[in-house]
Amino acid sequence: MKEMMKNTGILLAITLIAGLLLGLVYQVTKEPIAEQEAKAKQEACQEVFADAASFEAVELAAVDESAWSSEGYGQESVDEVMAALDSAGSTLGYVITVTTKGGYGGDIRFTIGVREDGTVNGISLLSISETAGLGMRAEEVLKPQFAGKNVEKFAYSKSGATADNEIDAISGATITTNAVTNGVNAGLYYFQTVLGGGSANE
Repeated sequence: MKEMMKNTGILLAITLIAGLLLGLVYQVTKEPIAEQEAKAKQEACQEVFADAASFEAVELAAVDESAWSSEGYGQESVDEVMAALDSAGSTLGYVITVTTKGGYGGDIRFTIGVREDGTVNGISLLSISETAGLGMRAEEVLKPQFAGKNVEKFAYSKSGATADNEIDAISGATITTNAVTNGVNAGLYYFQTVLGGGSANE
């Protein structure tokens, strides 16, 4: 009995010390991690809105779920919206963070920069884990194609884009292409219907 109590006491002491050490490590690393996350967010915003002087968080408004689903956005969600401001504090547009669950290798998360008139400045991929050499080519193949386009909705083509609203699909990675395109469209739909921007509402 004494031996058991001794061992229990030792285990309890080890558990308490480990807990204290973990707590200490968390406190020490919490601020640097938060700073890195803030820096990464700022860089992603700046990438898709280079002419903005600052960014300000916008409260997320709920979407009409039935309309959202009827548009085909069952796997997409808008996670965050930042207003892109000029030096005078006027709104130039928005940076919309979207996550799509439609990727071949899992969730794909990215930001979209959209100007007040609906022009897409571009997208910045935040996290993607698609197949190397196929879906992972989204950075080089898909990303540049959205920049500078002012359309209500994008579509992708396997035979070569012939219109402003068309995106060339990644060869051999239709699922990734579809996921990214749907994600961008979801962000645009949110911009048009919830934020009330774009040429579609003029």
